[in-house]
Parts: sequence; structure tokens; C-alpha cells
Amino acid sequence: MSDTPPSYYVPPHSYWPLVGCIGLTTLALGVVLSLRGGSSLMLLAGIGITIFMLFGWFRDVIRESMSGLYSDQMDRSFRWGMAWFIFSEVMFFAAFFGVLFYVRIFALPWLDGASNNVMTAELLWPDFQNMWPLLTNPDNSAFNGPQQAMGAWGLPALNTGILLISGVTLTVAHWGLIKNNRTQLISGLLATVLLGIAFVFFQILEYGHAWNDLGLTISSGIYGSTFYLLTGFHGLHVSIGTIMLLIILIRCMKGHFSKEQHFGFEAVAWYWHFVDVVWLLLFVFVYWI
Repeated sequence: MSDTPPSYYVPPHSYWPLVGCIGLTTLALGVVLSLRGGSSLMLLAGIGITIFMLFGWFRDVIRESMSGLYSDQMDRSFRWGMAWFIFSEVMFFAAFFGVLFYVRIFALPWLDGASNNVMTAELLWPDFQNMWPLLTNPDNSAFNGPQQAMGAWGLPALNTGILLISGVTLTVAHWGLIKNNRTQLISGLLATVLLGIAFVFFQILEYGHAWNDLGLTISSGIYGSTFYLLTGFHGLHVSIGTIMLLIILIRCMKGHFSKEQHFGFEAVAWYWHFVDVVWLLLFVFVYWI
């Protein structure tokens, strides 16, 4: 009997998708309960179950990879799968950006009477004035929004710098892998993980400042909802990406990758660079313009 692995490995049945479904459902319910002033125990439980699922599922895939069960055809399938996954993420954020652009370009001018929508403005909010972001002020008394917008050049600018630097450190790590320089590889990955943790930390500080000092909550009209929707989902992606980078770092420290075979590293790098690009768009259209 030949020891050559099959051309396409079919994994056995796994319970990790079920665990992931439970974790994400618990996480979503926990977010809703927390926003409504309830206990945060369900939120923490959802986070814990999801992290447990990620590490467990990654462990099984790593064992399969290290056992030599994956062929060249599997590698091509992985690359196509990751490419389509990132495309789905592009469409995911495109929908949210579409909401933001629709509100700013069409909905708000219509409520102010633009484009022959005078009757719409008179019937809905006669005193409404088109402005972005929508804030509570004497000229726009019909709208109950936050007292102040989140500025672009404080913590958001700092986080922009952090993500840009993390893209550089990850590329340096990739070069180290190609050159078989393990020190460069591990140090670059470690720096990227630390920068990812720093980004999440500063975003938590930013949310605390926005919520407590600026009155910018998720119920602060369309500005508050789009702000937390876009930045919150991006923060979730950064958190997941940091976990993935941490796992890749541990694998690199154990010598799992070579310059010929390292798609696991490349997949996470693709994901992280995508997260960087999305943040740049967020910084421009949510914070700056």
C-alpha cells in the first residue's frame, strides 16, 4: 500500500461548527443584553466559547497539516477559499459603507428639502437642517443626537498609525520566513501581535470617551449607529486577526513553516492587510470627512 497521501483529504466529522454556532449566538445575545443594561455574563460566556472554538478548531487543522495530509490540490483549494472569504468580507463592509453613503448623500438632503423633497421635509421634520455628523444643537433642535463628534486626530489617528506599522512588521516577518531567518520572522510576528493588542486597547479607551464624555451612544441617531456598527465590526475583526496571528506566532516558534510551504502564514497575512485597508477607509469616511 502506498504511503502517498490522497489527492484530496476529506476530514472526519467535527463538532467545532456546532460549538462555534453556540458561541456566536451566545455572544450576539450577550451584546444585546449588555446594550440594554443587563448582565455581561452572557457576553463573556460567548467570548469564551468562541475563543475556545477558535483554538480547538485551529489545533485540529494544524495537526492535519503537520501530518502531511494536504496535497498541492488542497493548497490551491485553501487559497481559493481564503480569497473568496476575503471577498465576502469586502461585501460585508461594503454594505455598511453603503448605508453611510446613502444617509449622507441622499437621506439627509431629502429631509432638508433637497431634490424637490420640500413636502417630505415639511411633513417629517420641518426644522431639520442637513449636517454631518448630526449633533444636538440649537440649529437642529428636531434631532436628539450626541453633543460632540469623535475627532479624527486623537485616538483614531493613533490607531491608524498602529495598524499601518503592523502591516510593515508583518511584511518584515514574511520576508524573514522567505529568507529562512527565524529571528526576523518571530520578532516581526511578535511586534504585529502586540500592535494588534494595542489597537484593541485604544479602541476600548476611545469607546469609553465617546460614550461617557461625548454622549455618543449607539442610540444617538444615525451617526451613533453607523459609528459603532462600522468601527465595532472592524474592532471584532482586529481581535480575531490578533488571535490568528498569535497562533501563527506559536507555530513559527515551533518551526512549523518553511519558505516552500507556509500558506497558513499567508492566509492570516492576507486577512490582516485587508483589515488595515478597511480601517483606512473608516478613518477617512467615519472620522475625517
